[in-house]
Amino acid sequence: MDIEPFSIAIPEADLADLHERLARTRLAPGLPGQGWSEGTDPDYLERLLAHWRHGFDWRAVEARLNRLPQYRARIDEHTIHFVHQPGSGPDPLPLVITHGWPGSFIEMEAIIPLLADPGAHGGDPADSFHVVAPSLPGYGFSSRPAHKGIGPYETAGLWKTLMEGLGYPRFGAQGGDIGAGVSAWLGQRFPEQIAGMHLNMIPGSLRPPGLDRREPTQEEQDYLRRMAEFQDKEGAYAHQQSTKPHTLAAGLYDSPAGLAAWIAEKFHTWTDRDVDFDTLLTNISLYWFTGTIGSSFRMYVESRARPMAPQEAVKPPLGVALFPGEIAMPPRSWVERCFDLRRWEQMPAGGHFAALEQPALLAEEIRAFFRPLRGR
Repeated sequence: MDIEPFSIAIPEADLADLHERLARTRLAPGLPGQGWSEGTDPDYLERLLAHWRHGFDWRAVEARLNRLPQYRARIDEHTIHFVHQPGSGPDPLPLVITHGWPGSFIEMEAIIPLLADPGAHGGDPADSFHVVAPSLPGYGFSSRPAHKGIGPYETAGLWKTLMEGLGYPRFGAQGGDIGAGVSAWLGQRFPEQIAGMHLNMIPGSLRPPGLDRREPTQEEQDYLRRMAEFQDKEGAYAHQQSTKPHTLAAGLYDSPAGLAAWIAEKFHTWTDRDVDFDTLLTNISLYWFTGTIGSSFRMYVESRARPMAPQEAVKPPLGVALFPGEIAMPPRSWVERCFDLRRWEQMPAGGHFAALEQPALLAEEIRAFFRPLRGR
C-alpha cells in the first residue's frame, strides 16, 4: 500500500468560478411564510449564498484543515484520503472513525484531538486512540469508484487494508450514518480484528435474524411505524439518491445554489440546532470543489443493493449513543438481536452529525465504551 502526505490546495481558478456562479444565481421564488415546510427556507438560502459569496473565507478554512495530518493511500484501484493522528498516551488503541452523507471528514476535525490526546483536554491519557478518519470512496479527496459495486460492505474491506497498512491489525470502529454501516460491516466481516464497534446511528437497512419468523414487540412495531412515517415525510432524498442518482447529480454538480439547498436542508432537519454558516459552507464547499456530490450518492445505490441482514449476531462488542436530534432509532431489543450490545446511552444534546455538533460528549462516550475492551 502506497501512502503519501496530502495537503488541500484548491486552484484559484476554481474559487473564481464558484464566485462567478454565485453572482449569477437565479433563486426559485417561495411563498410568504413558507419557511422550511416544503424544503430549504428560501430566505435562509438567500442569506447562506450571500455569505458564501461575500463572507466565507475558503483559504482560511483550507489553512486550518491543513493542520490536520492528512494522507492518501493507494489501495487496489482506489485512492483513499484520510487523517491519521497518532495517540498520546501509554497504549493508544487504533480507531477508524467514519463519516456519512452529507458529511465528510470535516465532521471529525474537533473530535480527533479529544480522542488522540485526552490528557490535554481534561481526560485520562490511558483512554487515547490512534485516530484514522478516512473519506469514503467517492467523497472529498478520495477517488470516485470507477464501476458499480463499491458500497459500505466493500468499504469495510478497504478500511481493514488501510488499518493493516498503518500497522494496526486490531482496531476499533466508530461511525454514524453510512459510517455506521461501514463499522457494522467491519464487525461482521472481520470479527477477530475488531476490538469493538461504537455507533451513533443504527443503519436503516439493518434487519435482525429471523425477523420474518418472529412477531415484532410493541416497541419494534412502533419503530417500524416511525420509520414508515419518516420515509413518507422525509425520505424522498434517499429514494432519489438510491434509484435515480445521476438525474439529481446533473443539477447539483452544476449549481452551487442547488447543492447548498440540498445539503443545508439535511443539516437543518437532522440537528437539534442549526450549525453556523461557516461550518456548513466548509462542508458544502468540499463537495463543490471536489465535484463529488454525484459519486457520494453511490453509497445509497449500493446499500439498497446489499442491505445489512446478518444471519446471526455480529460478534464484536457494540456500544450505541442515542442523540436526541437523530433520525428514528430502533429500540434496544432490535439491536440486541443483531449485536453483542454492551452499552446503550441516551445523550443530552446533539443530532445526526454528532462528532460535529457535540464532539466532547461523543468523545467521552467513545472513551467510556472502549475502556474495558482495550485488553481483549
